[in-house]
Amino acid sequence: MAKIPPHIVDDIMQTARIEEVIGEFVNLKRAGSNLKGLSPFTDEKTPSFVVSPAKQIFKCFSTGKGGTVVTFLMEKEHFSYPEALRWLADKYNITLPEEKPATPEELEAISERESLHIINEFAKNYFEERMHESQEGKAIGLSYFEERGFREDIIRKFQLGYCLSSGNDFTRTALDKGYKLEYLEKLGLVKSKDDRHFDFFSGRVMFPIHSVSGRVLGFGGRTLLTDKKVAKYFNSPESPIYNKSEILYGLYYSKGDIIKYDNCFLCEGYTDVISMYQAGIHNVVSSSGTSLTKQQIKLVQRYTQNITILYDGDAAGIKASFRGIDLILEEGMNVKVVLFPDGEDPDSFAKKSSTAELKSYIDAHTQDFLSFKSEILLKDSANDPVKRSELIREIVHSVSLIPDQITRSVYAQELARRFDIKEEIINRELARLRKETVARTTNTPELREIPETRLVKTEQQGKERDAFREKYDFTEFDLMRIMLKYGTIGLEVEQVNEKGELEKVETSVIELICHELDKDELVFSNPVYARIHTIILEGLAEKEFFKASYFLRQEDQEIVKLVSRIESDDYELSHNWYAKYNIDTNLEVDKIYQASLSAVYSFKLCKLEEELRAVRKEIEACEEDPEKEEDLLIALEKQMKLEQIKRAIADQVGRTIL
Repeated sequence: MAKIPPHIVDDIMQTARIEEVIGEFVNLKRAGSNLKGLSPFTDEKTPSFVVSPAKQIFKCFSTGKGGTVVTFLMEKEHFSYPEALRWLADKYNITLPEEKPATPEELEAISERESLHIINEFAKNYFEERMHESQEGKAIGLSYFEERGFREDIIRKFQLGYCLSSGNDFTRTALDKGYKLEYLEKLGLVKSKDDRHFDFFSGRVMFPIHSVSGRVLGFGGRTLLTDKKVAKYFNSPESPIYNKSEILYGLYYSKGDIIKYDNCFLCEGYTDVISMYQAGIHNVVSSSGTSLTKQQIKLVQRYTQNITILYDGDAAGIKASFRGIDLILEEGMNVKVVLFPDGEDPDSFAKKSSTAELKSYIDAHTQDFLSFKSEILLKDSANDPVKRSELIREIVHSVSLIPDQITRSVYAQELARRFDIKEEIINRELARLRKETVARTTNTPELREIPETRLVKTEQQGKERDAFREKYDFTEFDLMRIMLKYGTIGLEVEQVNEKGELEKVETSVIELICHELDKDELVFSNPVYARIHTIILEGLAEKEFFKASYFLRQEDQEIVKLVSRIESDDYELSHNWYAKYNIDTNLEVDKIYQASLSAVYSFKLCKLEEELRAVRKEIEACEEDPEKEEDLLIALEKQMKLEQIKRAIADQVGRTIL
């Protein structure tokens, strides 16, 4: 792929709004000057994911991840850096230079995940093109969708397609383009037998399955044959980029409306989603014919706390789906249910109804899960006391899964009223079941005994080494923090000129620090800090001063994450840290000259201490070997000089702080 020019990268970064982009993946709510939501990177009940529109950065306090809008796309969607930029450019209509198709050699160099995404995108385009351009595609595939009542704009929007029935047209086309057979098979697009390779979806209409950001992860293929021996649907197999238990069909198109209406309609199949969408209800998704999973529920939870399940009239299917209701309740979400008339499903009902009629039916037939479950199960229990008690226990079990105590209490009251049972009996059963639920969900393996360290001296040395490393890491971070946060601030400092006279000169924080480091030939040990230091020095050589925002546009995401951490108000260094290492924090920006020198001197002290520790080890080794008496004297002399320099710098640190 052609590299995106720096000026266009700047344009993309300045145009993209992090709150808009992340808002497509996470339900964000205002929290002061920031926005908060549930982390998209881990399971959590309390929002710890923060977006700063002012600084255009995010921070996930559950996982420690943070960065810019590009970082987010790379973390969430596994985009490469160029892919994330291209996604943003497409979203904000920023024109990119035309690029030539990737050659087989270039494809070979691309990572496996990225190659799989590229092939799926090619497959999606192939299926679309064949359906709209080939005679067979129009006569069979396109006519099928039109007969189902789908408008052309909806067919195009959902990128529906058709795989020719010849058996290997797709395979030949893909191999001719240079795509690897290994990847085509891994994605389930091609099957092989002996030396023959054929199209897995041959003769089927195609439903691309998208990620939340719109990348094609897999496909659903429906046969148009009436032969009952042929499976109605084939779906892509699990692959490095497709895990069906973590995907909801239609979420890419519906996430905005789910947030807008604070509710998600859940259907069963692909055509249910498409028909509902065409009918004007856009906040709808599908579990793609599979049983609802906890991961899919958590996916919805990023956008809303409310799920409304749309059931057709198949009673057997409804009972089988009760487990899904329990999973939703267990995640602390609100679940309601709509039951369509016998013989109808969301697809068929949406096609025969106007938008107003569909919305009216849903509004009139929406029930809470307790009423719905009671009605369904009561049909079987009739006047049988045993079955009735089993029914009540099953519903109480569902209520016991709800994490919130107040919500459980409200449902307990409703249960007692509905079934004419004393509320205290319901509460006792709830308490028992809740105890079992908590015990099951908090079960942890037994702690194993950790053997004691045999050598106390070694243990003490380890503690001292860890303490020094902690201090060393802090001083490096603190110096880099000041360089990035205050580097461009101008200073007026005194220095001795060639005549030995004091004179005032103008400089900057970054020049002052870099001069001090260069004077003693000091570099950063942390590789990320070292890379930033190199970029800063290269800029100074060209009389350029880089602000922190410059580093947020770097391709190096380790640099971006560090700068985001420093830029985040929530990640300001605590006063305890400074007190621990005797560094003043009062009005740092107003005393930036002293703060800069203090950070430099602390950094130098740590570097000296590192050298001293190495010399002390050398002395210990020489003392144990009588033949190394001369080496011992040299090492002792070196130690004395280093101690003198250390005292001199310590004095400087003391004066700077005072």
